[in-house]
Amino acid sequence: MKSLVVAISDSQASADPEATLVTYALGSCIAVILHEPQRKVGGMLHYMLPDSALDRDKAARNPFMFADTGIPKLFEQVRGLGANPKRLTVRLAGGAQVLDTQNVFDIGKRNYLAAKKALWKLGLFVSSEAVGGDRSRTVRLEVSTGRSWLREGGRQESEFAAGSGAASSETAGKPVRVIPPAAPISSGGSLCPSGF
Repeated sequence: MKSLVVAISDSQASADPEATLVTYALGSCIAVILHEPQRKVGGMLHYMLPDSALDRDKAARNPFMFADTGIPKLFEQVRGLGANPKRLTVRLAGGAQVLDTQNVFDIGKRNYLAAKKALWKLGLFVSSEAVGGDRSRTVRLEVSTGRSWLREGGRQESEFAAGSGAASSETAGKPVRVIPPAAPISSGGSLCPSGF
């Protein structure tokens, strides 16, 4: 397996059966994970902020920084690889209040609401999520199988099943099914910033 790392304000899409998409240390940022099982296409976005209106120049240079511009671009990437939009599963992870414990900016919550809105505009609905709380998250997706794994804080990695509705802002951190990791996830990457 080869890992394709999705950095902060970045996106990757692949139809390579050997590829695993991974993003590290989601704080207030959100990872949007798309997978189409028949064509075996996967995509992942790690965005920082909810709305490109905050800085149109930055959005023009890097649309993956914002939910409203990054999610449609990710959608285009997976469609470009042959994914059928009607078969896409959607997972969300992140949106925590890790650095902003007093909820001054409330970026995690705003990021989550922006994801739901952008996905709705594309006719996509979330099949499972691990959002909110106060723990950082790392998530990975096997492109060939659509299986995904989640690690929250220092906890053991657990499978992040599509369609399970496994976690929400209330239950985030509770594993769907604990499995031995296929490959250890490093603790690389820096934590998403909580402000702009």
